[in-house]
Amino acid sequence: MLNFGRSRNQSRAARTTPMGGMDYADPKRKGNFVGKVFLAAVLTTLCIIMIKRSPSLNSPSPFAFHEPGVTHVLVTGGAGFIGSHASLRLLKDNYRVTIVDNLSRGNLGAIRVLQELFPEPGRLQFIYADLGDPNSVKKIFLENKFDAVMHFAAVAYVGESTVDPLKYYHNITSNTLLVLENMAKHDVKTLIYSSTCATYGEPDKMPITEDTKQVPINPYGKAKKMAEDIILDFSKTSDMAIMILRYFNVIGSDPEGRLGEAPRPELREQGRISGACFDAARGIIPGLKVRGTDYKTADGTCIRDYIDVTDLVDAHVKALEKAQSAKVGIYNVGTGKGSSVKEFVAACKKATGVDIKVDFLPRRPGDYAEVYSDPTKIKRELNWSAKHTDLQESLKIAWKWQKSHRDGYGVSNAVI
Repeated sequence: MLNFGRSRNQSRAARTTPMGGMDYADPKRKGNFVGKVFLAAVLTTLCIIMIKRSPSLNSPSPFAFHEPGVTHVLVTGGAGFIGSHASLRLLKDNYRVTIVDNLSRGNLGAIRVLQELFPEPGRLQFIYADLGDPNSVKKIFLENKFDAVMHFAAVAYVGESTVDPLKYYHNITSNTLLVLENMAKHDVKTLIYSSTCATYGEPDKMPITEDTKQVPINPYGKAKKMAEDIILDFSKTSDMAIMILRYFNVIGSDPEGRLGEAPRPELREQGRISGACFDAARGIIPGLKVRGTDYKTADGTCIRDYIDVTDLVDAHVKALEKAQSAKVGIYNVGTGKGSSVKEFVAACKKATGVDIKVDFLPRRPGDYAEVYSDPTKIKRELNWSAKHTDLQESLKIAWKWQKSHRDGYGVSNAVI
């Protein structure tokens, strides 16, 4: 520690002596003073250099400006099952990615995986925020320069939506409005909207095309359709490039085993059938509950179009690449074939090698008998088609991740 004061044992001869009302400084004291000034100047200069070299104080964040040749995508709900897989694909394709998630359904562990895979500055940032908070949304768009938004963030359980419909209208419809308003205000050019086949309800004719009338029968589907209507009305007076993807039942996992599906334990009753099958196969729950065996289908159980998450993400990237200013594209994303719940369970048993116990229960409110897509339009206009159409193989890949991640990502969201 430097001592700028006088030493206790300094002799009197070294002190300033008054003579005739004037002080004459001792030459040694003068030299000490000059040294102090010089040292202070050096320290000040070093501080200035350090400040200038500090990225946070000198250079603006790479996320805060548009960079030629780099497309910056805001992925809402990027900590969730689909959003995290989409973020992984975007990062692999050299997009700049900002993930916004409130972790109410997503997993901090998925963010950690992505951060470890892409640690380079300017590649990925995570913002913990709720899209239902206007101030938070405003701040996000004010402090970042986005070229496009992939809007995945949404609660997405049919059964839950019938129990708590207001939650769904707030979370899906209102939040989408906030995002869209801020996109327009900050001149974000492209929106890829994550919609659902639930907007169609239960059509009389199969397969479902993009022209099939939308008559949703549950709050989840209704909230999504309302959000679509807002987007479509806005598009009439905007030059924003908009793609609306209505996809069907999502299954599967990252083929390289980095990401998977890890729903909240308290939401297992509401979750996807794939998650329930895996939970039963691992003994986390005593068995699988199949709701509804009296539908007008070949085996009495619901028929669904199961789309692998890898294919689904590919459709989003192609939509982003093909989006055109002042135009709206609406596409079904599915395989074009349906499988019954009983067929799904049989495939899951084979994929896991476990003879899963199955309990058959009454129908779940808000469900429909048969839904599968006609993917002709997306094939024709975006050159996209599902490649992972073997149900058992998709489940086998997802099961591999589940077996090695019994506790999901093993990271508490409470660290935020």
